Amino acid sequence: MADLNPIAPLDAADTHPLAGGASFSLANRLERLAFGVVWALLARWNPRGTMRGWRNALLRLFGARIARGAHVYPDVTVWLPRHLVMETGATLGPGVDCYNMAPITLREGAIVSQRAFLCAGNHDHRDPAFQLITAPIEIGAKAWVAAEAFVGPGVTVGEGAVLAARGCASRDLEPWSIHAGNPAQRVGTRQMREAGKSANQ
Repeated sequence: MADLNPIAPLDAADTHPLAGGASFSLANRLERLAFGVVWALLARWNPRGTMRGWRNALLRLFGARIARGAHVYPDVTVWLPRHLVMETGATLGPGVDCYNMAPITLREGAIVSQRAFLCAGNHDHRDPAFQLITAPIEIGAKAWVAAEAFVGPGVTVGEGAVLAARGCASRDLEPWSIHAGNPAQRVGTRQMREAGKSANQ
């Protein structure tokens, strides 16, 4: 993820965000404004089940690395496309907020369900200037972040792991684990059945 050339926040002691100052450069803000306008005009109205290739192309135009077969729903919010990596079969579901102030990576087959929040930034509450701190997020291959769950800055959701609906992950989730609650606690192990077998077999 380091080769994405992540954008660093400005020094809060210089810009005074608590008094209305900016946390990011003017160039960054203009880039995000341009993408927001393009997405609103050309993507947000798209039917959900169609035009995924078109939406992926728009994201790539602004620097995202989107593999063929990835799926971004039209009502997803992406803060900065060039901080987004999605491998084959990865999905950002309806209403997902991808607040990628630092890079966010979805590995192959990762699913982020409706209205989940991927938040790659936080503020230092001990700092009088309330400095913004950012850290990357990675959603592992075949992992599932369920509806309305929250993934915080610096968290890695391991391969095949599940964060249950409305769960809140502030620490890494082990591969093939199931976590639930706020803060998320391990409640089980994910075991995949053989293809074609039902839950009763």
